[in-house]
Amino acid sequence: MSDRPLIALALGDPSGIGNELAIKALSDEETFEGADWLVIGDRRMWQLGEEQAGTALELPDFDPAHFDRAAFLDLAHAEMDAIETGTSSMAGGSVALANFDLALRLAADGAADAVCFTPFNKHAMRLGDPSYVDEIGFIKRAIGTDVSGSEFNVLDEVWNARVTSHVPLSEVAGLITEERLLRAITLTHQTMEGAGIANPKIGVAGLNPHAGDGGNFGTEDDNIIAPAVKKAAEKQFRVDGPIPSDTVYVRALKGEFDAVLTMYHDQGQIAMKLIGFDRGVTLIGGYPFWIATPAHGTAYDIAGSGEANPGATIKALQLASRLSRRSNPDGFAEAADRLANVRALAASARDAA
Repeated sequence: MSDRPLIALALGDPSGIGNELAIKALSDEETFEGADWLVIGDRRMWQLGEEQAGTALELPDFDPAHFDRAAFLDLAHAEMDAIETGTSSMAGGSVALANFDLALRLAADGAADAVCFTPFNKHAMRLGDPSYVDEIGFIKRAIGTDVSGSEFNVLDEVWNARVTSHVPLSEVAGLITEERLLRAITLTHQTMEGAGIANPKIGVAGLNPHAGDGGNFGTEDDNIIAPAVKKAAEKQFRVDGPIPSDTVYVRALKGEFDAVLTMYHDQGQIAMKLIGFDRGVTLIGGYPFWIATPAHGTAYDIAGSGEANPGATIKALQLASRLSRRSNPDGFAEAADRLANVRALAASARDAA
């Protein structure tokens, strides 16, 4: 048995700062020592990242018979002439999708204990695959599951969960149901307990201004959110709400809540990025393995400059390692015993790309 998890790190959008971030994060000694690493991408993109970061991090090509701590799985699939730094493209989106897909399938196959990825650009992803909506839908398709996981934004101070995610604001109110709320509260509780936060306190944000103000500004808070919170409390979850969304984070930062459950994407994202933009991690829970990435985007405006801050990427990689250890207290199978099938999966990924 090994005391280190094996994490599949998929390189994200090649036109953004992801290659640079991966180099810088794995150059951090504490991060590197926390796990074994299988980096998935195109070797030419990795070399570009080394140039951008001003740091050489030589990883051997993946060989299942001689894997030792870290390796690079080269899909050699990037259309280099069609990828321009700082610009979204179909070629860039296709590369990121192929990397992520393989990392997910490796984890589903048991070869990896967790998946991490550097930032994606959703416009590029949709150019690469018009059916792409968001990471949750892609994960379900890649690993062949009907389970809908959920994204959590994680800071040391507070977690953020949400009932709806990547949907138009005009559709949010119609998607707020007691069933969805109870499912979100339950998954938040289970995921945080899995991360070592016992019996977390969850503050549920209201949907409307002043949480509806008794029906003056909408009825969803009184008619849907409040009953769902009551039912969750009856199930012994530590939950309170609906709480006006303009004060719920103030209360959380004072220690009243470990997590805030918001009704829609930006209701929580704005607050979390103001609190800790360079430290935030997006954690995807609800699947047999953890998935983590920095909470910020591809930063096309500084791509290639060498200025990318790896703080959130380091946090994401370390969180995935820590959660994997907690999920597997008895240790991990040796890498050599579970990497034999990687080449076959990689070959199919190359063919698909």
